[in-house]
Amino acid sequence: MTREEFETIKIRKLFEKLKQSKFRSRFKLMEKDRDYIYRKGMDQIKSHAYDFINKRLAPSCLVNDGKQTPMKGHPVFLAQHATATCCRGCLYKWHGISKNRNLTEQEVDYIVQVIMCWINEQMK
Repeated sequence: MTREEFETIKIRKLFEKLKQSKFRSRFKLMEKDRDYIYRKGMDQIKSHAYDFINKRLAPSCLVNDGKQTPMKGHPVFLAQHATATCCRGCLYKWHGISKNRNLTEQEVDYIVQVIMCWINEQMK
């Protein structure tokens, strides 16, 4: 099994668990979010996701952990809450990514992949 196949299976299982969460399952892209994604394109949205994750989640010491991701204002923010990639506490609880250290490049790639999968599903 390739790493990509493993990640795809892992994400599918994660999404099944997230559907069971009343809080996580309530997040949906609104029409304005869809319009924004159409205007910017998926490549730009993915670039925004990398930027947000690298600035707001990747550092080991976050002063406002648990409050750094707004609940609205960008499709990536919604996706982060829907996929439990919004703070280091959720990353630990839902994804097993430990706190108090910088995220690795591989972990950042995984988080962005999860976010983009959710956005792609919402755009269908």
